[in-house]
Amino acid sequence: MPDGYDRFVADRLDRLLRYATAMTCDKYLAQDIVQDVLLRVQDRWTRIAVMDAPYLYVKRMVTNEYLSWRRRRAARDVIASHAALDEIAPTVADHAVRHAERDAMRSRIAVLPRRQRAAIVLRYYEDSSDEEIAAVLGCTVGTVRSHISRALKTLRTNENTPVEVLR
Repeated sequence: MPDGYDRFVADRLDRLLRYATAMTCDKYLAQDIVQDVLLRVQDRWTRIAVMDAPYLYVKRMVTNEYLSWRRRRAARDVIASHAALDEIAPTVADHAVRHAERDAMRSRIAVLPRRQRAAIVLRYYEDSSDEEIAAVLGCTVGTVRSHISRALKTLRTNENTPVEVLR
């Protein structure tokens, strides 16, 4: 195993896991996706390492793995507990409000179509630009804007819907 690959994994594993967990809403599915992708990355590391942005390429691989047909059934099972987000986010002073907000937002995001969910997570969780999102999703910048616009419209529409209805 090349030394550069080990360093890449050590530096980026936490970010990849947080990204995948936010996108899938399932810690264990996220771990499976990241593990599968990193195994493929290890085999191709000599080619990936010389790219301009290896991390973005690997993030795109994680996104594609999430969007793939093999994960469709697993992606429908969304964890409804606080535990998944508690493990990836630091606690704050008012726990009850913070948990309620996370739960409500996760429930609303979970009903979005997969590409819209991925675009929203990349934009607001990963703070990616339209160009970076387009590179990760493998589409045009206009398509990214369309995904985000439609997702936000859906989220705004569902804003007044009780969370129990969305589950």
